[in-house]
Amino acid sequence: MRRRRREEQHREPTDHPGYRETERENLMEIAEHITTVQREARLFAEAARAGGLEADIAGCPGWNMRDLVRHLSEIHLWAAGVISQRATKLFPDDISEHTETWPELAVFWPDDGDLVDWYLETNANLVHCLEDASPNDEIPYFLKAPSPLAMWARRQAHEIAMHRWDAESASGDPSGFDPILAADGIDETVDAYATRADEFPTMSTWTMAVHAVDTGDRWRLTVTPTGITTVRGDGPTDVTLSGSASNLHLVLWNRTKDSTITVDGDRELLDSWHTNVKRRWPFTTHYS
Repeated sequence: MRRRRREEQHREPTDHPGYRETERENLMEIAEHITTVQREARLFAEAARAGGLEADIAGCPGWNMRDLVRHLSEIHLWAAGVISQRATKLFPDDISEHTETWPELAVFWPDDGDLVDWYLETNANLVHCLEDASPNDEIPYFLKAPSPLAMWARRQAHEIAMHRWDAESASGDPSGFDPILAADGIDETVDAYATRADEFPTMSTWTMAVHAVDTGDRWRLTVTPTGITTVRGDGPTDVTLSGSASNLHLVLWNRTKDSTITVDGDRELLDSWHTNVKRRWPFTTHYS
């Protein structure tokens, strides 16, 4: 994987939920994200078959592998519907709306023996929609990005990659993430996702630095009662997280223990991150 070097035209601010203008590029190209969507889906399917549908998923408490496969399939159907502009709104109220969008594919739910194969079909449909779309398409979106398509390709790549890790964890030692992919995932978390909210449960302002030692990427987060802002670079901080991009990515997603990275400064501030920054979609009870 390589870093983005090409300058892109950024879109004007829109009224889509959670959008904030950015002058920064993603760390990966759209095509690289789509390749990741395909690769990680195959690995996810292999892990789901190896672990079995009854296996518990530690990263998603209360779920088993069946729930995880169903969740990721539903996410793919949703994303494909929005990207292809078949869906009538950004966030559905019920999964039955996916059946309206994809009447032949959105069957809830296939028999257990067919579930993983069906997941791969939803992934192939998603890839087709991503490849068929253009960065210039007026697609609804909810995280800041160089284009709506860039947001969707990136979001789906990291959604699958993290759940691949979840699935592998259910049956043994999971493999980590490519450093550039992990750094891009950190960037999405701290600079696109965490900055969406206009409030944070803190009485004072504090700062947190994230340093991926293997890629050289650095982020500095300022946390205030009115939300989080993030810049790339260094500066004075109250707590600093450093380690490999893969380990940092997992810690920031609340998947692994803080002992996998180095924490310098006030650990209670990192605890506040873990408690208050959780990734759940607004239209389901599903973990992300």
